[in-house]
Amino acid sequence: MIAPFPFVSVSGSPYERGRQHGAAVTDRVHRSARFYAGQLDRLGSKPGEREALIAEFSRGIAAFDEAYLEEMRGIADGAGLDLSAIIMINARTEIVAKARLLASRPIDEDDEEEEEKMADGCTGAIILPERSWSGGIIQGQNWDWQPECAETAIVLRVHRQDGPDLLTFVEAGGLGRHGMNEAGICVTGNYLRSDRDYRQEGVPLALVRRKALEQEHLALAMKVVATTPKACSTNMMLSQDRGFAIDLECAPDEAFPVYPEDGLIVHANHWISPVALAKLRDTGFGSPDSHYRDWRVRRLLTEPQRFLTREDLKAALFDDFLSPYAVCRPPRAGATGDLTASVAMIVMEPGLGIMEVAPLPALNRHFTRYSLSGDPVAVAAAA
Repeated sequence: MIAPFPFVSVSGSPYERGRQHGAAVTDRVHRSARFYAGQLDRLGSKPGEREALIAEFSRGIAAFDEAYLEEMRGIADGAGLDLSAIIMINARTEIVAKARLLASRPIDEDDEEEEEKMADGCTGAIILPERSWSGGIIQGQNWDWQPECAETAIVLRVHRQDGPDLLTFVEAGGLGRHGMNEAGICVTGNYLRSDRDYRQEGVPLALVRRKALEQEHLALAMKVVATTPKACSTNMMLSQDRGFAIDLECAPDEAFPVYPEDGLIVHANHWISPVALAKLRDTGFGSPDSHYRDWRVRRLLTEPQRFLTREDLKAALFDDFLSPYAVCRPPRAGATGDLTASVAMIVMEPGLGIMEVAPLPALNRHFTRYSLSGDPVAVAAAA
């Protein structure tokens, strides 16, 4: 068995929560920091350029929500790191892209090797109540990225003083990625690219997701995702356990809704909104398997003529059709030589307040169940 992701539960002020986070998983926070510093090193990023980039994002984060900077400061102090390392973890997509631009490596050049290296792909799905055996929402995601991150990720529970508690699967040192909250809202996300990317400043995507998870109402979470300025494209899938789900394909300056069909939403790493495709150019074909990953998961969830369970969603996300370029990706060398993999499978049922997570699911079918109220427990291995 592969060890489950560590569980960290924090409470108090933003700084106190961050300090508890950093102290609880110090080794993993250090690994996260080294991993992303290494990405900048490989780009030949100079110290002065790196400091200027991080200072720029520090100002932007403070303008978006000063409490986030305080929480990051707490993580840094708890882990014994400089604040700049924690800002790097939380804004890694945007900082690495801007570093590439400074190194005269345009993000939109015809360079599929670099695109594959940077793309944390993902295949996600939402089962709505009309297809769900429990009568509630089931939402899940494979997080495809570099397998080293199986040693940096954690599950973080945040007890908040000014809003719903939340549970998020995140890289250690980060504030949010995939998760759910006490109000029954779930948020997951997928990589997208377009010809509008990196033409404007924006809030780091990880912090947009965290802000959505802090909302009391789905409408407010949707507004956060749709209207917060971003530097690059992204896809975010949102649901609420009372029975609604929506997918928002986001360009930096515009959002395009994708609605459920036959009680399902499925999304990989290509644009599917007809309105979006009429207005922008999808530049993400460095992940061509996205087109059949989407199709496979939809087919596997549509064919059963019965109500679906968490186990059905897991089975679809375990799909190995045309492996290693599959929904569930085993560690494999990319075009640049770097390994990529499905680092984690995350399946949530917000009506029950639970999240089940398996590390490196192509190699391991053992899940741990995390919750908004109790301690983690091992669950039976998926069939």
